[in-house]
Amino acid sequence: MKVRDMRTWVAMIGCVVALVGCLKTPPSPPVPEFADFLQVPEGWSTPDFPEDNAPDDLRWALGRALFFDPRLSADGEVSCATCHLPERAFSAPEPVTPGAFGAMGARNAATLTNAAYQPHFMSEGGVPTLEMQVLVPLQEPSEMAHNIVTACEELAADYDVQAQAAYGRGLDPFVMTRALATFQRSLLSGNALWDHWQRGLATAPEAVLRGADLFGEGGLDCARCHTPPMFTSHGFANNGLDAVSIDPGRWRLTGEPADSGAFKIPTLRNIGFTAPYMHDGRFDSLGDVIDHYATGGAGHAHQDTLLTPFSLTDVQRADLLAFLAALNDTAFVGDARWRP
Repeated sequence: MKVRDMRTWVAMIGCVVALVGCLKTPPSPPVPEFADFLQVPEGWSTPDFPEDNAPDDLRWALGRALFFDPRLSADGEVSCATCHLPERAFSAPEPVTPGAFGAMGARNAATLTNAAYQPHFMSEGGVPTLEMQVLVPLQEPSEMAHNIVTACEELAADYDVQAQAAYGRGLDPFVMTRALATFQRSLLSGNALWDHWQRGLATAPEAVLRGADLFGEGGLDCARCHTPPMFTSHGFANNGLDAVSIDPGRWRLTGEPADSGAFKIPTLRNIGFTAPYMHDGRFDSLGDVIDHYATGGAGHAHQDTLLTPFSLTDVQRADLLAFLAALNDTAFVGDARWRP
């Protein structure tokens, strides 16, 4: 997709969301006491919600139902959960997951873990809200290949009652985008071993603590890009995968040469569940990822300056992997709330 096309696509998303937002909508109900559908980890701030989409259990339940419904795709075979499996921390096990009618894109499906705290969406970062982001996979030819207006018309008979209860109107693009966004904002994960240790609720093995030192500023400085507690800086970087960019990344949005091959820095939370790794899913294991960074990158003209070669002993390597494993939240991936 050319830079102009990418900018046009982002502008179109904004227009659609603005248009459906102009339709008459009853005032949002007050934000309830956060209970079963939104459990904010201890010590974390409550996520922000748009004024027109305050959360409640009815909106969340509608969003969950839509998330698992394959009829959102043009061929009736691909749901949001096809690429974002709960047991994989809402990521996919394939490098690239086939979309509707078997169409193939070029990128790995990123985890939705803690999407509520992200300031921008998509690999280029060109979409500012979850409500707007919903439109991209639903209408992207290599993903769900549908039209949101048509999808709403096709599903109205099954969802109008729920939609009326949740939003005071039948199923339409306004309701669909906001219900799906509400469900995705509830996917909060902050109860890994590392979190329990930080809160004084558990003891971390020595290997994990040594790995944390390696991960931090006094070691390899991985935390510069993968900053706690989200384990991402929410920035963008070219991580030196290729000497010449195969996928132009953020350049598609900005047209800036410095953004060639740069992608949104992913969270490392639940990293043990989200293989394969990198934007194109080229690495099968975390060991492969460490090996890549140890080389200092492929020498791309715009790769991040933090990429410098390093070496690890076998013990250090095991310690770093132990620390990364301590970021896995097994309760999150096994949570029955994330099932249809």
